[in-house]
Amino acid sequence: MGMDEKQAAKRLEELRDEIRKHDRLYYDEAAPIISDREYDRLYKELVALETQFPDLVTPDSPTQRVGGKPLKAFEQVSHLIPMLSLDNTYSEEEVKNFYTRIQRLLPNENIPVVIEPKVDGVAVSLVYENGRLRQAATRGDGNVGDNITQNIRTIRSVPERLRGAAPKLLEVRGEVYMDRKGFEELNEERKKEGLPQFANPRNAAAGSLKQLDPAIVAKRPLGIVLYGTGAIEGVDVDLHSEIFPLLKKLGLPVTERWWVANSVEEILDAIHELDCIRHKFVYQTDGAVVKVNSFAQRERLGFTAKSPRWAIAYKYAAERVETRLKNIVIQVGRTGILTPVAVLEPVFVSGSTVGRATLHNEDEIKRKDIRIGDTVVIEKAGEVIPAVVEVVKSKRPRDAKPFDFAAHVHGKCPVCGSPIQRDPQFVAWRCENLQCPAQTTRRVEFFAARGALDIETVGGIVADKLVERGLVREPLDLFELKTEQLAKLNLGTEEAPRLFGEKNATKATNAIGRARTLPLSRWLFALAIPDVGKTTAMELARFHNTIDHVAHSELLRGVLEYHEKREGGESSNEIAERLIKAGFAKPSKSKMGKGGIVTEVGPVVAQSVLDFFASTGGKRILRRLNQLGIHPKSEKVSAKKAAELPMAGKTFVLTGTLPSMTREEATEKIEALGGRVTGSVSKKTDYVLAGSEPGSKFDRAKELGIRVLDEAAFRKML
Repeated sequence: MGMDEKQAAKRLEELRDEIRKHDRLYYDEAAPIISDREYDRLYKELVALETQFPDLVTPDSPTQRVGGKPLKAFEQVSHLIPMLSLDNTYSEEEVKNFYTRIQRLLPNENIPVVIEPKVDGVAVSLVYENGRLRQAATRGDGNVGDNITQNIRTIRSVPERLRGAAPKLLEVRGEVYMDRKGFEELNEERKKEGLPQFANPRNAAAGSLKQLDPAIVAKRPLGIVLYGTGAIEGVDVDLHSEIFPLLKKLGLPVTERWWVANSVEEILDAIHELDCIRHKFVYQTDGAVVKVNSFAQRERLGFTAKSPRWAIAYKYAAERVETRLKNIVIQVGRTGILTPVAVLEPVFVSGSTVGRATLHNEDEIKRKDIRIGDTVVIEKAGEVIPAVVEVVKSKRPRDAKPFDFAAHVHGKCPVCGSPIQRDPQFVAWRCENLQCPAQTTRRVEFFAARGALDIETVGGIVADKLVERGLVREPLDLFELKTEQLAKLNLGTEEAPRLFGEKNATKATNAIGRARTLPLSRWLFALAIPDVGKTTAMELARFHNTIDHVAHSELLRGVLEYHEKREGGESSNEIAERLIKAGFAKPSKSKMGKGGIVTEVGPVVAQSVLDFFASTGGKRILRRLNQLGIHPKSEKVSAKKAAELPMAGKTFVLTGTLPSMTREEATEKIEALGGRVTGSVSKKTDYVLAGSEPGSKFDRAKELGIRVLDEAAFRKML
């Protein structure tokens, strides 16, 4: 006999309470009391009852953690109290200086500090009102972040309701992470599906939180650890060390280990102790955070422009270990470049076992004199990506021979057996066969990527299988695929078939149809022409109407002729005037230029583009495009209109990781407003947009006195 609505409501409340209890035991206390099978049985009963009585579904039900409909974009929300970043140091001496400094600022006072793990995740803020989760946001620029409430709700260790007597308002700060085991399993799964693997757990967590579809986020092994507060109403807390027991009592996951210290010696002891145990945590840690314990003392210490004076983050040096290099294997990339990879005697480093490491290129191997059989020192760059740092020469076997790249692969591509050539510009060897299967799959993936023709439905394993089954031999074959062919595509094996299906096939053919109408710049980038990145593709599209105009460009020929005449000591004035008149060049302001010109693209790019379209493969691409009725047109704006755009004539360089947007997104915003993005800093650079952990470009900008923007300043400029 079935339940009536009253009985169902009672049973639903029992099931929800029971499941929440088991979630807490499993995720917060790591002490489950039932098996996974029993948990699944309870969950299935809850789903079945909610399906039968949809009016009884509540927003805080465990079944709603997969979120609602996919979002079109993230809403921007303000933090109740700004989320500031901390000053970083790799030096114990600077930790001592930090403590000496705060003692000087608060003379004759005892200043206890708390030491806790620096979690390598994504900084977030959660707001609870009267015990219920109201909002979750990323750090963003510290004042404004992305509203990721739906995505945070998918993390089972985040309670929808706080336990016990909750404060009227509680803003908690912490890090969303991807646990080590889950990260490895996710990458293994992506590898099987032919999808690009995440570089490290932090990137994986950040990428997950940026998903607009909460259902995808729900499948990712995300966790959260909370370690601080922002705005609070309804509870008095005077010390940071009181936060941990308070949050735990409310059912929130907190830092598992922390220390209180009253001297420099005690601080360093805690940092060393944490270093010994941190690899046992489920999340990545890359350092220790030292914070003044008393909120009253924090208030008096205050802030600098960017960070609090009462805290500092100490980062551990990357762990290095020795192991034997058993072999060097060669992989082939989408442009045909051959990349060497070290096969290692498996070794445990920074919390995981490493069996492979990148060797970059032939010159890197020669510079470090790396030989098969050597004992090498391995370091995890950023504690995730393994790299060979150096060779232990004293342990070298007598018969170890210098590595000869070309001889190792017998002068042939290891995938297709075609001849290979040394490419001096890229310091690399390249497979010359454009039909090489290794290149075909990667070229199809690149061609279909979001930044190119945006046919992402045919990336990864789909691209692999299209090539493997002979349906696609080159990227343009995608435009001859029929929905019926795609629907029947087997993504599995003969023994365990897995069809692409009608729904996915329709999505793919619709995306392929849309790609036909994309502008010239996107097509020039998608064709993977050597030396042509996104910025160069946009520059070429500004000055050419069609792809045929680019292939037979008088402007590009003019660039080559100009440089040939200059080098030969002949007069190049006539060509220079022609290029300036076309807007493709400007008179050089450099004293070294001696009346010369600066062209929109240099002679290397010009030669590369003309060679590409003059080659057999390039001519075939032009013929196929005509046969397929695809005629990409330039999205040129008039010179007058371009000059009126707010960033017209401004050159930007990007460096570091921005808090809430990718470099690609920032580049699109700059270019849409008439600006340019280049790869290196020079006197002609107007702005450097810098995120966290900027590289040498940041230092170069400081040297040249170029204005450096953080994301907040960039957003104001937009």
